[in-house]
Amino acid sequence: MDTRYSNQPVTAKATDDQERAEGNSNEPCLSPSRPSPPRRPLKRLRVFRGMAVVAILAVVSAWLVLHSKGVRSPGSDEPAQPVSIPVVAGIVEKRDVPIYLDGIGTVQAFNTVTVSARVDGEVKKVAFTEGQDVRAGELLAQIDDGPYQAAYDQAVARKGLDEAQLANARLNMTREADLFAKKAVSTQERDTQQALVNQLDATVKADAAAIVSAKVQLDYTKIIAPIAGRTGIRLVDQGNIVHAVDRTGVVVLTQLQPISLIFTLPEQNLGAIKEQMAGAGMLSVHAVDRDSQTALDEGTLSVIDNQIDTATGTIRLKATFPNVKLNLWPGQFVNARLLLTVRKDGLVVPASVVQRGPQGTFAFVIRNDDTVEIRLVKVGPIEQGRALIESGLQAGERVVVDGQYKLQGGSHVRSDNALPSVGPTSANPR
Repeated sequence: MDTRYSNQPVTAKATDDQERAEGNSNEPCLSPSRPSPPRRPLKRLRVFRGMAVVAILAVVSAWLVLHSKGVRSPGSDEPAQPVSIPVVAGIVEKRDVPIYLDGIGTVQAFNTVTVSARVDGEVKKVAFTEGQDVRAGELLAQIDDGPYQAAYDQAVARKGLDEAQLANARLNMTREADLFAKKAVSTQERDTQQALVNQLDATVKADAAAIVSAKVQLDYTKIIAPIAGRTGIRLVDQGNIVHAVDRTGVVVLTQLQPISLIFTLPEQNLGAIKEQMAGAGMLSVHAVDRDSQTALDEGTLSVIDNQIDTATGTIRLKATFPNVKLNLWPGQFVNARLLLTVRKDGLVVPASVVQRGPQGTFAFVIRNDDTVEIRLVKVGPIEQGRALIESGLQAGERVVVDGQYKLQGGSHVRSDNALPSVGPTSANPR
């Protein structure tokens, strides 16, 4: 008998459709002519899987809690042993700490001279080599001195002529004086002769001045070094005509020993610098290369500029260096480190000890029971991997140098390393 024409109640079919809806919606729908399979075993399997996942998560959480707080053996009365976190430890030490003010500066020659010709003429000789160190008064170039030598000789000859005329006039004056005493000549004749003597005397003096002037012009044909220094690139070659009005010059001469350094510091440091100069006199300045590691030279602060740059809020300072090894060169950019003072018996730790958090800087201090304490600290200057502690720590305390990322307050730590020292501290920036 065909079931499609069965007189079964409609409620049975609705029940089957509801069970199929509660099952997997992705499964193909069964034909109304076939009875749907039971769904209760599939539901139970899903419940068992959920319970297994919850159980696994509970076991893992319990294991993590036990190992973070320490575990003990079942049935044992011994207290739980805390897990020790390995760290690198250090000791707070007392050191003399130099306090530096850092700025960027430019090296300048102590003296710079553009040596030029002072008379016109042809350059007959260039007596220096480019890059040569010369002494003051040493010959650098020679200008043709023929015309100036002739002018000098003429001035000397003219003076001789006038001196001869002066001598003759003085003899005539002596005769006129004898005749005037005998009333043989008038007063006018005597005064006229006296005026001639005075005139020739002035002429001789003018000739002497002309000789000096000609000698100066003759000497100017020799271009000499006005200062001791090093020559630069030659600006005029032999055979060229030079003039006294030329601005190019023959060579630029720079003095390298000693040498100067111009650098700037914030205007807020001016008061401290003036105070230290009033008490200690000259302050030491270290010139350091741009890598902040290589020390170039050590000098002294010589000048504080007389005004503050309002555009940048900085003050210019000038230091002088002996530059014995010629490590400093004009135009070179270097780091200037002004040694302001030396803090006696300052508390020093490695710079990595200092950590930063929402409440400021802090450090992990290791207590006697090998647990750590978070302590706020006030940090001063940090110099060459060493931090000066203003407050918060005491000499001899142990602090965590490395491994802080695993720590929190009360954590147990284990330090297997030899406690590092912060090393010697000196005023040398190296």
